[in-house]
Amino acid sequence: MTMANIEYITLGAADPAAAERFYKDAFGLEGGQVRVQLSEEPSSGFRGYTLSIGASQPADVDSLLGTAVDAGAEVLKPAAKSFWGYGGVVRAPDGAVWKVASSSKKDTGPVSRRVDDIVLLLGVADVAASKRFYAGQGFPVARSFGRTYAEFDAEGGVFTLALYRRRALAKDLGVDADGGGSHRITVHSGAGAFTDPDGFVWQGAAAPRP
Repeated sequence: MTMANIEYITLGAADPAAAERFYKDAFGLEGGQVRVQLSEEPSSGFRGYTLSIGASQPADVDSLLGTAVDAGAEVLKPAAKSFWGYGGVVRAPDGAVWKVASSSKKDTGPVSRRVDDIVLLLGVADVAASKRFYAGQGFPVARSFGRTYAEFDAEGGVFTLALYRRRALAKDLGVDADGGGSHRITVHSGAGAFTDPDGFVWQGAAAPRP
């Protein structure tokens, strides 16, 4: 089986043009890896996932979170040190929840605002079952902690796919775990089209944008 990886994601928004401006102004993302399309599907509460930007140091985390707030994001968790490093959580105007974090707790150079990677962390009902499902779709498991967490090999791409229990993910993000309707995210990869056990929709990858 060919190894699969995430090529880009598409977020659903009521105002795609405004959402695209937000991602450009907030994080410097301009339609390559993160795309936006019109969505009027009902969606309420927690959408069951987060996108986590990896930065090299706390100063970059602060800079990225600062421009996100300036562009209209809502702070869910202010940036702070933790056991794992330094990071904070915001909700974009379109409703997507983003975490910006660094494994480093100390600055080692000037602010670069470089996005080292993006983790798509799905909140699932059964980590073990979802891990088996994704392994069957061609995503090789990189590391796993029983029924708590699983992460897949990114094959050198920008995105890493990971799984976490839904309620634990919501708690980590500082949001209520309840929610319903559309996830308002479509994931595109070479694995083709399918819907996972928690209702996350995957499609094949279209031609790259110029």
